[in-house]
Amino acid sequence: MTHLYRAAGLVAIALALSACDQLSSKSPPVTPPPGPGALQDRTLGLGLSTQQKVNVPFGGSWRVTDYPDWVKVSQQGGTGAVSFTLTADRQQATPVAADQASLSGVIKVSWTAGEGSAAQNGTASWTVTAQQYELTGRAALPAQVTGTDLITSAARPAAGTVAPRGVIVKYRSGALGTQGAEPATGTSARTAPGQGGASRAVALGAQRLTGAGLTVTRRAPLGERSAALDVRDVPAALAALRADPNVEYAVPNVMLHTQATLAQPVTPADQFAPLQWAYPLLGYGAVWRDMEAGGYTRAITVAVVDSGVRFDHPDLQGQLWQPGEGALDVLTDLQNGDGDGADTDATDPATPGRTGGSHGTHVSGIIAARWGTNAGVCAGCSPSGVVGASYKANVKVLPVRVIDASGNATSEDVALGIRYAAGLPVVIGGTTYRTAHAAQVINLSLGGEVSADEARPMCEAIADARAAGALVVAAAGNGYGTAPYYPAACEGAVSVASVTLSGASAPMHSPFSNAYPQVQLAAPGGADPYSGAKFNGGTFNGAAFPDVILSTSWDYSKNVPNYEAEVGTSQASPQVAALAALMLSKGVTTGADDTLARLRETATDLGAAGRDNLFGFGMINAAAALNAPAVSNAFGLRVQSSRGLSFQPKLDSTGAFRAYLGDGTYRVTAGTDANGNGVYGESGETRDERSAALAEATPKVELGTLIPR
Repeated sequence: MTHLYRAAGLVAIALALSACDQLSSKSPPVTPPPGPGALQDRTLGLGLSTQQKVNVPFGGSWRVTDYPDWVKVSQQGGTGAVSFTLTADRQQATPVAADQASLSGVIKVSWTAGEGSAAQNGTASWTVTAQQYELTGRAALPAQVTGTDLITSAARPAAGTVAPRGVIVKYRSGALGTQGAEPATGTSARTAPGQGGASRAVALGAQRLTGAGLTVTRRAPLGERSAALDVRDVPAALAALRADPNVEYAVPNVMLHTQATLAQPVTPADQFAPLQWAYPLLGYGAVWRDMEAGGYTRAITVAVVDSGVRFDHPDLQGQLWQPGEGALDVLTDLQNGDGDGADTDATDPATPGRTGGSHGTHVSGIIAARWGTNAGVCAGCSPSGVVGASYKANVKVLPVRVIDASGNATSEDVALGIRYAAGLPVVIGGTTYRTAHAAQVINLSLGGEVSADEARPMCEAIADARAAGALVVAAAGNGYGTAPYYPAACEGAVSVASVTLSGASAPMHSPFSNAYPQVQLAAPGGADPYSGAKFNGGTFNGAAFPDVILSTSWDYSKNVPNYEAEVGTSQASPQVAALAALMLSKGVTTGADDTLARLRETATDLGAAGRDNLFGFGMINAAAALNAPAVSNAFGLRVQSSRGLSFQPKLDSTGAFRAYLGDGTYRVTAGTDANGNGVYGESGETRDERSAALAEATPKVELGTLIPR
């Protein structure tokens, strides 16, 4: 199955590392000085080369015991001369800031020279160095113009510092009457209908100010009994007018200013929402602001074909189709965990000794966990928990149970679950089931490395679901390799890879996420659980929170709801399913085909230009796909490797940058960030992009000036 990694595993890793750190305080063994036949310490300088042949005369046996991650050694040991080829993989050691001009590491070579009592052992340290390649350029905003007859906004007084132009006075009802105040000099005694009072207000006001020794430089009728009068001494004018009992009010004619057109992103207040970094990365702050204006009204169902769900989780109340409303358990094996066969209760059951969380509940929460305070919260449980992507949209989850309590599913049951979710009739144990809430989107956070022939029943079910109008989204698999996982690799499915935070503007490919030709899209699924990556900036109980996906789950040991951190393509897939549902709910798209097309068109292209096996067409962009309002106008740069890595060289005050990188192909994008996710130059944002290949033959590339338009 695709849900391989749990938060408990992360804790175990952390404890193991702590134990190693404590043990490392031992003093290192004392090594005697090498004799005349020993291998000596030395430096191996690669310079700008990618490879170097090493041949050091020696008369004993030797073995390479340690070397840097960015270095490959062709031969690990032997007798006689120490001979191997050294190959540098500079990208492996390049920091996110790309600010190290050279790399350095140590190769340890253990050796034995001589025989019997004259034998001597030791370890030589060979320092290997490599010079990095250079990528330079400049990122600048457009419209660089020179001249003398243009006044810029910077020359104007700051907002709030401009003095009022004059005063506005309004007389009380009946105060103007028919008293014969003379009209102002140069004005006609004849007035338009309804403006007689206004003209008398002009005359009375001007007369009052003139009598107070003030000069009126402009006068104009404003309303039925009000007038605008320009004077230099506004406080004196206000005092004179307010002393007249016939005046209803006298106020400054204040100056207003143009305002930025940016909307404010919506930030959830739920307790654990600050740790849900995937939503900001996809631009949901802008999307949720868009939802608050209404419009996401079309009723959409997302089927979660999975392990079932905990209907009693307080953070999912009102978000699920219940037993009797369309939920279904297709499992007929009485050993599936709930002790009975197929029925309309898709609860992910408790079984004796079960300790892991509820996978289907986790996936469902990513899509639809409710916002705000929960009802019926258990003692000690979070009052508000997490949030789901759907927020105020008319989206509900249809739970379909095909995975048993041990985490296993047959291709037969998956095929049945897919057809049922799409609204097609299925016969199980002689009973026909058909849901009244057919899903427009089906999520499959499951799969395995099976052959295309073995996957045919599932692929045929997906084809039937697509023909019925459903978009089928599936996890690409967590195999750390390139093998296609099914059902994601089926022709009609949308295979979703995982990305994670990189510390740079753009995210990077999650190492566990399988890469193969059928991958179509990518979404946040988290970091390799063994990496300890913590780029999201959040803390939990005072400790840095790892780059994992937090959602609803269940504590089976205590039989209470909880929240669990998991990583995997199982977590990336429902991100795509949720966005597809929102597009349909808003009416941006109307069916499976145009929804998939828009997901591709608006995706953020990562890695190699165009579709690639790591990211497909790119990481989904919720703000762009849903035409959400701009919430940011930041400007910056991102650098991406075709290998799925991301880097963030620093821009100086002029926008110039110098990145020290390894050999490979890179895309450099300068652009704006309109959705507030920190990724510059995505779909719908201004951008300028250049590509460059760095290699031993071309160690320096100058890109020129990138000007987003």
